[in-house]
Amino acid sequence: MKSSALLLRTLCFWTLLAVLAAPDTLAQSGEEDRDAVQELQRQFENLRHRMDRLDKAVDDVLWFQRVGDVAHIDKVQLTGPPPSKQQQPNSTAQGAGNPVRFNSYVFIPRDLDRSGKHPLLVLPHGGVHSNFNTFYTHIIRELIAQGYVVVAPEYRGSTGYGGRFYRLIDYGGLEVEDVFAARNFMLDNYDYLDPGRVGILGWSHGGLITLMNIFNHPEAYQAAFSGVPVSDLIARMGYKTQRYRELYSVDYHIGKSAYENVEEYKKRSPAWNADKLQTPLLIYTNTNDEDVNVLEVEHLIKSLKAADKDFEYEIFEDQPGGHAFDRIDTKAARQARLRIYQFLAGRLNPSKPFSSVEEVSRAGYR
Repeated sequence: MKSSALLLRTLCFWTLLAVLAAPDTLAQSGEEDRDAVQELQRQFENLRHRMDRLDKAVDDVLWFQRVGDVAHIDKVQLTGPPPSKQQQPNSTAQGAGNPVRFNSYVFIPRDLDRSGKHPLLVLPHGGVHSNFNTFYTHIIRELIAQGYVVVAPEYRGSTGYGGRFYRLIDYGGLEVEDVFAARNFMLDNYDYLDPGRVGILGWSHGGLITLMNIFNHPEAYQAAFSGVPVSDLIARMGYKTQRYRELYSVDYHIGKSAYENVEEYKKRSPAWNADKLQTPLLIYTNTNDEDVNVLEVEHLIKSLKAADKDFEYEIFEDQPGGHAFDRIDTKAARQARLRIYQFLAGRLNPSKPFSSVEEVSRAGYR
């Protein structure tokens, strides 16, 4: 498998060189060369998605090696809402309007007493285009040790599932409903889960999905944690690069910039939906975050306060690790996670809640 990945990377390299040489070619030739360059670009895109599939397959194997001693692991396929209208130009085509199929990881403690009822945690990954990977190994081990069943949805737009799935992205929109569908799937199919003890937690874009889930479906969750959450897409479009902004304005996504359709970006931004909060919520942010500027999360916090909402938050000052300060492997990060786990446990009542950093360490690191 590694040799296949190396071959694809080599092909991508030479294809990229050909694409970079394209302007001179176009200046010297005509329509045929332009078509050839477009074909090279298409092939390069296909190779990139193929490489993502290989990376995902390797990482899936690692899950069993890193967590299999404490959890039963499965990867299930379920459905979310149909693609957005701009992604279905032909509404009468065969299969048009079908629900979107996507995968979700399921982690179940090996020592779980299935004759009882247990809490569920929904864990959406971060990233505009990313996936749930073994970066989260220690966090899954920590959650499993407390007695939680965990579902981690690979919602539309995630990488590792091909170009078509990648282009189904709907940041802050139907991705949120995919995650809600994963929550419902678990309760429909695992009779030892307690529908009255469901939590959701996520970081970065996963933090945005967490917030929009509890805003859109307040009755469905009893607790939520949102770490360094993307909170205001309008502000974000102002301080990010043009390349980043284009991830949203491409024709298969929102299709317009924030300048062209500010209301659409507002609709997808937690800070502009704060009045909907009804679920117990804890928020973390960090002043030296290199990805989500603290000003976004401060806007969210101020909006929640203005709406007279009851919630908890902590603004960490220049914590090492920046955007990932509470997800890395340091003692300070484990201390930060302990507070998250205690907040969730107070509302979800897992069978073996943590009471110390030492317990977090023993669970997460073999």
